[in-house]
Amino acid sequence: MAALGWILSDEARADRLLALTGLTPDALRGGLGDSAVLGAVMDFLAAHEPDLVAAAETLGVQPETLALAGRELAR
Repeated sequence: MAALGWILSDEARADRLLALTGLTPDALRGGLGDSAVLGAVMDFLAAHEPDLVAAAETLGVQPETLALAGRELAR
């Protein structure tokens, strides 16, 4: 997931992801195929609009596309 890679590319942002989601590095690695873990990652991104917009710009997608992906994962 490119959005996760973007989040993890910045140490402070990665630390904030772990702190706010309660995930550990091992749980994050082990949950890469788990829609609940990926949904938590996308919820983290969508909850902070500056990060959502910056990630979307870097990934070449609309912010709404990332937010929609998070909602789809939550289903």
